[in-house]
Amino acid sequence: MKTIWVMQHTEAEYLGLIEDHLEGRNLRFRYFRPFAAGGMVPEGAEADGLILLGAGPYGVVSGHILPSLGPELRLTRAFLAAEKPVLGFGLGAVILAVAGGGGAEEAPLRFAVEAVEIAGLGPAAPQHMPLVCYLRDRPVLGPEMAPVATGTGGEMLGFRLGTSSLGLLGHPGMKRGMAEDLIIEFAETPPDTVAALEALGHAQRAIAESLGPLMVSLMQRTGWM
Repeated sequence: MKTIWVMQHTEAEYLGLIEDHLEGRNLRFRYFRPFAAGGMVPEGAEADGLILLGAGPYGVVSGHILPSLGPELRLTRAFLAAEKPVLGFGLGAVILAVAGGGGAEEAPLRFAVEAVEIAGLGPAAPQHMPLVCYLRDRPVLGPEMAPVATGTGGEMLGFRLGTSSLGLLGHPGMKRGMAEDLIIEFAETPPDTVAALEALGHAQRAIAESLGPLMVSLMQRTGWM
């Protein structure tokens, strides 16, 4: 049985709807919670892959900097050096970009449900999907990265790194309750949270439906199946 390490940065944001897809494929996942008492960031690349989750209002170059940023950059680089897949969602995608030879730039804390067009992830992936973005800062792509997801205004919302790693500026398996808990968990919140929560509620079915083919594509890219 393959094992995936999952870096969790807040109480509220976890794998969400993705958990069922991993369990259904007999993939074991282990959460690491450096923000919790006794929590830590593992060393090396002893698992079959790494998932970096979002971090609410934390940033990489602005706002309150993610406290575990340094160790997580070292961990991500270890997985990339071992040619093991890394998936980054939200601020996790920004961490992946920095660790993979790109960078990060300041962007305000925001919460929105984006209509995303997918290209370059293979025929199994959905062509369009809703993506729930709750993060600050944005990635700067390095030479080995290429966009795979764009918003309606042409903004880059996802990229691939090498053959098996992927960053999405949102969480593809977000539940409305997770976003509500993020808002409650931190004093700093994005503007227009009520409208964004309503949009997330309306998009919940579409999120679940698009996640199925996306996970098929991700399994093919990562080699986890």
